[in-house]
Amino acid sequence: MKVIIAKDYDEMSKKAFEVMKSVVSANKSAVIGLATGSTPIGLYKEMIKDHKENGTSYKEIKTVNLDEYAGLDYSSDQSYVYFMRDNLFDHIDIDLKNTNIENGKAKDRQAECERYNALLEKMQQDIQVLGIGSNGHIAFNEPGTPFGSVTHIVDLTESTIKDNSRLFKSIDEVPRQAFTMGLKNIMNAKKILILANGANKAKAVYGLVKGEVTEGVPASVLQLHPDCTLIVDEAAASLI
Repeated sequence: MKVIIAKDYDEMSKKAFEVMKSVVSANKSAVIGLATGSTPIGLYKEMIKDHKENGTSYKEIKTVNLDEYAGLDYSSDQSYVYFMRDNLFDHIDIDLKNTNIENGKAKDRQAECERYNALLEKMQQDIQVLGIGSNGHIAFNEPGTPFGSVTHIVDLTESTIKDNSRLFKSIDEVPRQAFTMGLKNIMNAKKILILANGANKAKAVYGLVKGEVTEGVPASVLQLHPDCTLIVDEAAASLI
């Protein structure tokens, strides 16, 4: 695992963009795996800025997202499909038909998981962006998730619900379940870019980089990936 320590969030985002730009420039029809939450917003802002100033095109790019809340879709401004449009897709020249995310409103949730797994088998990520939860989760793969897992429905832990509640009007509005790519789907990516910032992520970053490879810390599986880059700010790197 390559570890890059940045001074702060802005530098972390700029360095993450350099990695993303290298992939997009090398392959105009790359499949890029994307993440939501506050961590990658700076990266997405850099992508938008580069598109507007330098004309980098995403017309042929395809995307796959990690996860979506069960029960939400674009009609909710808390859904991840809404997040992606608001924070990236609406500001670059990507074809929305080339963007993919689980359908949070699917009536048959198991069938939706199977659909997404079949899609991922045909669309190997050239790069997959990840954040990391304070408990070491990646996507919504909570501690104890099998390393061989594929897209599934997960019951969110109280720590994850609490982490995400800042984005809702109240903690009661946070969905208790989500669709998520499994760890096997994530590990199938050719390149992984994982980002972390803030002192509250320091313990999880330690587990990711130096801890035992264990399902108790889902992110630790990334130690086994052949091309994984971690970019962290100084606060998140304080224990490594």
